[in-house]
Amino acid sequence: MYMTGCELDFNWTVVLVVCFGSLLSFISLLKKRTPSMMLSPHAMTMLFTSERNQAVRLRMESVGPGSETPITIHQLFLEAVESYGDHPALVFRKGGRMMTLTWRQYYEQCRAAAKSFLKLGLERYHGVGILGFNSPEWFISDIGCILAGGLAAGIYTTNSAEACHYVASNCEANVLVVENHQQLEKILQLPHLKAIVQYEGELEQKAEFLYTWDQFMKLGENIPNKRLNAVIDSLRANECCTLIYTSGTTGNPKGVMLSHDNITWTARTVSKMINLHCCEEVLISYLPLSHIAAQMMDIWCSMSLIATAHFAEPDALKGSLVNTLKEARPTGFLGVPRVWEKIQESMKAVGAKGSALRKRVADWAKSIGLQYSYSAMNGENEVPWGFMLANNLVFKRVRYELGLDRCKLCCTGAAPITKETLDYFMSLSIPVKELYGMSESSGPHAIISVVCLCSVGKVMAGCKTKLDKPDADGNGEICFWGRHVFMGYLNMPDKTAEALDEQGWLHSGDLGKHDEDDFLYITGRIKEIIITAGGENIPPVPIEDAVKHELPIISNAMLIGDKQKFLSMLLTLKCVMDDEGNPTDILSPEAVDICRQLNVRATKVSEIIANKEPVLYKAIQDGINRFNKTSTSNAQKIQKWILLEKDFSVHGGELGPTLKLRRPIVAKMYQDQINKLYSR
Repeated sequence: MYMTGCELDFNWTVVLVVCFGSLLSFISLLKKRTPSMMLSPHAMTMLFTSERNQAVRLRMESVGPGSETPITIHQLFLEAVESYGDHPALVFRKGGRMMTLTWRQYYEQCRAAAKSFLKLGLERYHGVGILGFNSPEWFISDIGCILAGGLAAGIYTTNSAEACHYVASNCEANVLVVENHQQLEKILQLPHLKAIVQYEGELEQKAEFLYTWDQFMKLGENIPNKRLNAVIDSLRANECCTLIYTSGTTGNPKGVMLSHDNITWTARTVSKMINLHCCEEVLISYLPLSHIAAQMMDIWCSMSLIATAHFAEPDALKGSLVNTLKEARPTGFLGVPRVWEKIQESMKAVGAKGSALRKRVADWAKSIGLQYSYSAMNGENEVPWGFMLANNLVFKRVRYELGLDRCKLCCTGAAPITKETLDYFMSLSIPVKELYGMSESSGPHAIISVVCLCSVGKVMAGCKTKLDKPDADGNGEICFWGRHVFMGYLNMPDKTAEALDEQGWLHSGDLGKHDEDDFLYITGRIKEIIITAGGENIPPVPIEDAVKHELPIISNAMLIGDKQKFLSMLLTLKCVMDDEGNPTDILSPEAVDICRQLNVRATKVSEIIANKEPVLYKAIQDGINRFNKTSTSNAQKIQKWILLEKDFSVHGGELGPTLKLRRPIVAKMYQDQINKLYSR
């Protein structure tokens, strides 16, 4: 067709207008659906920062794992709601009744909370501190804060008032959400604070800045959707959204800055690697949400998997956890080592009361179970004779009584676990898989997909491990690289530079090595290494675990001897814990049973220590001697030990929130006893 010049000009104009309109539409769509790709120029060069309002360059791979398109928390949430909005998200008990929130209801409540935070004056990049036991309100406050442009900051319920004040001040919290009056009393007077919300019980005092949960959720009803959507659309995947505070073992807690991408990418990657399935999984929320392990599993992996989270009671770690397990029957269960040890101790105590016949059957079944588990672990999959009978008689019943009969994934992390405990559960055909990581890696770095005893598995897809300065045996400092590596420590540039080198590798402070199949093994921690006066480097954990294996009456063991001529050890006896989780003077049933086997009639810790019970003290020394015979050098032998008057606990300060030993604090608390060991 022949066209005149005017017609040609007109048509070209139409084409340009259409193209320009399409470009504007594409930009609008990009802003709406993938704000993660809109990175600031500053972020293109900086891998880390200590400033709350700075973006960073993501450690993206060009192809394959690690190259996925970055998304924000809101985008991850919206994907779940749009596809599976009616699926149960949260199950909890309220006023004696079981309640359920679907993913759509959960999302709407998070939006309502976000509006209320805006109404209260939450400023961009300022904190919302959350202080309380796991609950729907905890989840909703966390996500609502992020959607409103704030920084969610969990605070351990065991923190002192001083520690709570430090965290709230460090993150410049505008709002604090607390569980009850007990927690409220810790944080009433703080700078930057505009409001405090209490989510359990009625307020015992009135003030214009204090709100109940119901009052808080209604505050933002007049905030238009357009205003909240504008904030959500401005969120960037490479900007900070969450602060995880370290336990502060050696000083003030450090605020680990995690970006949207740190969380969303890690949650998606973990979900793929652990072989759980969308809309099929049930989890239990009971570990402290201020810790990255619980938060990653309970909130973010649940969101990625469209799982259902059941909330345990606040006294879960004091004994009620098993009730929640039996009620929810989870398909995945994460327990820190001390949780698995407590389950092991309880089961042994029950077994000790059984008849001789029951004990023989249980011992036979466990030997068959361990044989089968090792066979499966080694890839042989040989089913020993009698396994099916043992499974029907013992294993199925045990799993049912524990509430783990549907559990496809039992895992542990946050601290080292002993081979004895792993073997115990393998003997019951309950393989417990180890995870390894840290707050600074958004939780996991290595995941064990198949059980490989005492290994923490292989590095996550899309991540890298480097062993820095390896010794002759291949042990070096474990360094991380990947999109899970944190942004930096809030307001701590010096500490950030210590953790992240110039190339952006995260130095974990852990020592480890790889085997020929690239499985990673943790062999020690640099800061925990004991350097004797003779210059011998000694990792304490393997020695402590070996001693506890030799002496099942011992609850906690801590090796000491830094800069000393020989090693000594602090020991505690297993005892009954009270309802608050504090150690009592009463020996545990297992400890009493061991005493009876030695013809010792004592039932209290104080009786044993006051009398320096000769038979028991000799039994402990015999166990130490057995360990010493296996030592690789004289420097690694334990020369002296002392029994302490009470066991370690979180409330006592010796253990952290995940029940990890706080060595510097224990050393300071028992300095007098330590001095006596080295003065005689």
